Amino acid sequence: MTEVARHYGWVSDKTPPSVRVILPTLLRLLRERGSRKVVDLGCGNGSLTGLLALEGFDVCGLDADAQGIALARKAYPALRFEQLVLGPEAATTARDISPGADTVTAIEVIEHLFRPADLIQCAGAILPPGGTLVLSTPYHGYLKNLAITLIGGWDRHWNPAREGGHIKFWSRPTLTRFLQANGFEVDGFTGVGRAPWLWHSMIVAARKR
Repeated sequence: MTEVARHYGWVSDKTPPSVRVILPTLLRLLRERGSRKVVDLGCGNGSLTGLLALEGFDVCGLDADAQGIALARKAYPALRFEQLVLGPEAATTARDISPGADTVTAIEVIEHLFRPADLIQCAGAILPPGGTLVLSTPYHGYLKNLAITLIGGWDRHWNPAREGGHIKFWSRPTLTRFLQANGFEVDGFTGVGRAPWLWHSMIVAARKR
């Protein structure tokens, strides 16, 4: 079982709370950009993939975790789900699975990866020039970090004893530089969940150069 699977506990087909927080903004961004054929990279148990399909998108799901893929196939038998372990060969495999995709989503995935460049490079291999990448990750900024400090919440927030969990913590500048270094230009960031500047997560939309 992967670290992401341990964190989310892919033992059921329940929709993770983060998906419900992110979905309205994600749908708006996809529609604004005219997305039609979507690859949900890091789809987990397929709950987001299924919701995107219900909204009319042509979508398939890819994930490294076999247990998550099994749950996704059981919950959404009409959709395509494939196991894909990120790495040097993943990009070619992913492109062959969903030729013609114009959009890749990666929702609450990048913070779990030891090699986050594998995710962005895989998305870049799937997409044509001008294709859209929409990803989300927990928001970290000055006011939110200060609030966590003032309430003495860092031990619970980091919790090193927890199995799995987040291993990368991104800010808007670090994620912007990282995407630019891997072939994408950022269109913009949107915060979702909680009050402004204390957001649960941030969503970034970017286009492949």
